[in-house]
Amino acid sequence: MRVVEKVNDVRATVKEWKAKGLKVGFVPTMGYLHEGHESLIRKASEENDRVVVSIFVNPIQFGPKEDLSTYPRDLYRDSKVCERAGADIIFHPENEEMYFGDFSTFVDMSGLTAGLCGKSRPNHFRGVCTVVTKLFNIVSPDRAYFGEKDAQQLAVIKRMVRDLNIDIEIIGCHIVREKDGLAKSSRNTYLSVEERNAATILNKSLTLAKEKIQSGERNSEVIIKLIEEILNSEKLARVDYIEVVDSLSMEKVERIEKSVLVAIAVFIGKTRLIDNFTYEL
Repeated sequence: MRVVEKVNDVRATVKEWKAKGLKVGFVPTMGYLHEGHESLIRKASEENDRVVVSIFVNPIQFGPKEDLSTYPRDLYRDSKVCERAGADIIFHPENEEMYFGDFSTFVDMSGLTAGLCGKSRPNHFRGVCTVVTKLFNIVSPDRAYFGEKDAQQLAVIKRMVRDLNIDIEIIGCHIVREKDGLAKSSRNTYLSVEERNAATILNKSLTLAKEKIQSGERNSEVIIKLIEEILNSEKLARVDYIEVVDSLSMEKVERIEKSVLVAIAVFIGKTRLIDNFTYEL
């Protein structure tokens, strides 16, 4: 496995692979990889002949008061994870390699990005769609792998690929959790010991909400209030949003009559965490 920093080097290598008829899998990340990322890389390795992992902390998807400067970075550690999981190349570009000084072209989306994280983080998905489109153009994979923890992002990427006729298969992969249920996230490293214990309230609230739906509750407002009540019982938790939305359109639903996404974003101290589950009917 090797680390590549230049666009042209990645392209040249992938062209060689494809000339031999090899299938290429791609896992885009911002680094500081955990077991969730590792599961994506392993799946890509199982389903393709070669795997590219990108590690790039994309500046244009962060808001002015967000954690761009403090986002954890450790390329040496990440390289070990990638090698262990079966990656062939890490694409690790500098900002200047990805964005010219006068860069002025963006990929944007309406509808799917209006609520949930799109509402809380304006321009976030414009940054995500732009960088993912660029990475798709650079790597030209056959398949790309994304985690279901970022459920809205996954829906947005699938829609973008459909709308723009991008010839890449998008594969969503299950959320990987800690033993106590907390979804794996690079931002978990921000949590103090007390905050880390408090963060388990996210999964607890969703577990009880899922049980309520499974027992027959179909009123979205009842589910939202249940989750809110549980989250508010934790003094370190501050709710950003609790939503029940259509799994495909990301539009709010009043009654649960088809596949829905139940999604939450919660601040534990200063750290914003997200989690969700999908309920199929």
